[in-house]
Amino acid sequence: MVDDADRRLLRQLQAAPDASVSLLAERAGMTQSTYIRRLERLRKTGIVKTIREEVDWRALGYAVEVSLRITLDKTEPRAFDEFIASAREVPEVISIGTFLGRVDARLLVIARNMADYQRIYRDKILTLPHMTDIEALMQVATIKDSQSVPL
Repeated sequence: MVDDADRRLLRQLQAAPDASVSLLAERAGMTQSTYIRRLERLRKTGIVKTIREEVDWRALGYAVEVSLRITLDKTEPRAFDEFIASAREVPEVISIGTFLGRVDARLLVIARNMADYQRIYRDKILTLPHMTDIEALMQVATIKDSQSVPL
């Protein structure tokens, strides 16, 4: 169970994940040893996942982001597994999600420019198995992109 001290720790960790342990502990109102012990417990219970570095693909020259909504042939028993296995092999697909409802999967695809996207779409996306429908939504702007949760 998460108590008030854990919530303080989590708020500080979300606000400044790259801050030093001593600063985060101070801001959370606890000693470093208490902070470390509580953080380790939160990691073991799966509440805190591994902290990792994130690469900004835009800074590497990728300017186009397209969300593809995919409908799969549900009469094929292995459609989901085969589609996902193939989609994982496309380097420009940076996110894959599955859904209940009319849309079965969403792929987030990045490309350097529109010509690059057209090549990826034609040569890599349209060759994925078991698709019956595909809808492309081009990202214009990111309004909110947060992994923080209200605590």
